[in-house]
Amino acid sequence: MCGFAGWIDWSQDLTRQRDLIERMGAMLSHRGPDEAGLWLSPRAALAHRRLVVLDPEGGKQPFTYRRQNHNLVIVYNGEIYNLPELRAELRSHGLVCQTRSDVEAVLLAYLAWGKHCVDRLNGIFAFAIWNEDAATLFLARDRLGIKPLFYSQKASSLIFASEIKALLAHPELPPEVDRVGLAELLVMGPGRTPGQAVFRHLKELPPGHRLSYSRRGLERERYWQLESRPHRESARATAEHLRYLLENAVRRQLVGDVPIGSLLSGGLDSSAVTLFAASAMREKGGRLTTFAVDYQENARYFAPSQFQAQSDTPWAASVAAHLSTRHRTVVIEPETLAAALLPAVEARDLPGMADIDASLLLLAREVKREVKVVLSGEGADEILGGYPWFFREEDLSRSSFPWIRHLSWRQSFLAPETQRLLQPAEYLQSRYREARDQVPLLAEEAEDEALRREIAYLSIFHFMPVLLERKDRMTMAAGVEARVPFCDHRLVEYAWNLPWKIKCWGGQEKGILRLALRGLLPENVLQRRKSPYPKIHHPAYRQLVRAAVLRLLEDPRSPLIPLINQEKVRRLALGQEADSDLPWFGQLMTGTQLLAYFLQLDHWLRHYRVVLV
Repeated sequence: MCGFAGWIDWSQDLTRQRDLIERMGAMLSHRGPDEAGLWLSPRAALAHRRLVVLDPEGGKQPFTYRRQNHNLVIVYNGEIYNLPELRAELRSHGLVCQTRSDVEAVLLAYLAWGKHCVDRLNGIFAFAIWNEDAATLFLARDRLGIKPLFYSQKASSLIFASEIKALLAHPELPPEVDRVGLAELLVMGPGRTPGQAVFRHLKELPPGHRLSYSRRGLERERYWQLESRPHRESARATAEHLRYLLENAVRRQLVGDVPIGSLLSGGLDSSAVTLFAASAMREKGGRLTTFAVDYQENARYFAPSQFQAQSDTPWAASVAAHLSTRHRTVVIEPETLAAALLPAVEARDLPGMADIDASLLLLAREVKREVKVVLSGEGADEILGGYPWFFREEDLSRSSFPWIRHLSWRQSFLAPETQRLLQPAEYLQSRYREARDQVPLLAEEAEDEALRREIAYLSIFHFMPVLLERKDRMTMAAGVEARVPFCDHRLVEYAWNLPWKIKCWGGQEKGILRLALRGLLPENVLQRRKSPYPKIHHPAYRQLVRAAVLRLLEDPRSPLIPLINQEKVRRLALGQEADSDLPWFGQLMTGTQLLAYFLQLDHWLRHYRVVLV
């Protein structure tokens, strides 16, 4: 897995900009700690950082192709899982890969099919191909946006990169944030609207989109979307096909020349992925390494709630023993977690999910000591109806994103001037209406089915991107590649049209997945209730966050202070303000989480020297 940056300019000679493009590439060194590459021509400059996973020699980048009257160069971040089939298809077109690297196959696919090459790819990817002879650029991003890609169009140029920090290294892209960007952080946050990059001059290439750029201008189009159609198979047949698709996705994603592991919580989703990965590795004479996360003395302080009924640690150990994996639990101390809140901001380039981001960053650092690639269970809840909002009548009837139920409580901690500027309720509603209007409806579908289809669409395209962004940035910040088999587009397309009575077979969340795995996992795991990513319960962490916020409130240089209701935030930090009892991105929204988010926001404003305009 890798990172790249590029710059196309019609008005100046970019061969004279080596230092700048190298500096942009250096900002992505964490994504590619193994190798650095550079390619320059008068109109184009490309930088690449590489994490070697497959074909160390053949996959060096930027990768060039100069023959048959073609002069192309590619920078690429991703992994193609249907590489054998793709190479065979290319051979039928007279194009033979000279390496084992997927980057060459992607370039040849573009040579064979032009912009439609993305239709032939099964995998996670973001890439840029520059045609030197035609002076055209082609950018593309995978269907679900697992790999990131940002860009900015200026008067005579297009600048692009895998992460925001690389774009901000360019002097023509100041770190300016306007009302919309601030609303994305304080209203939609920690998520953001797909396509919104928060910084005023920047854009995100949305998932499932491609972009062409030449002297004629920029053209952006969507190449993939879900299609709604009736589902005719029985529940048993559906379960069998679902199991096949998941196992096939897992096996395909075990490709690589480096050690591969799995993140295992002991929940249904991660256990399913680990089941098929461990089986495939045993067939090859290997043994899968699994990783779980826990917190110091969490067993002592853990208290069951409606959002987290059980601790993950014993479940993960039990599943690991059942599947004979080499298992390790990474235990995080309160002080270490609090200290990681700010590096997590720099990894994401934005304030994020507070301790949830920070703990994943710390876990990824430990994972890197043993493996370079891990499989993870993201996506199952979105595509198969695993979240509580698929079941709660109040959420089915609400005209808003079902996971954002804390807005009035959270906005009360903003300064009155900030509230007047952002108009939080109105902004949230406008974003919701935009998202809802994109749902591909099915004619004559029953009302309850249509409502759940809408919530599934919002979950896949507005909630899941937050988790995928978190997964990519936190793991890549540690030089680890994360793969998500449940996000295989074939699996997503199949699950999209499953009727609700099949998705919740037996009256259970993700009931069809439980049916598909019957006999393959222990029954208690199959019946285990959904539990979110584990949180820290140690009071020392809460005390550290509160103390840090109180110090921040005494700092007259803090750029956060004008945005917040200082007295109300102070009362919250002193424990004098009541917590919310509503969920926040799948978990209970606590005062500690909000305070940690404010710490991240303050650090982001300072570290990125944000100018509010």
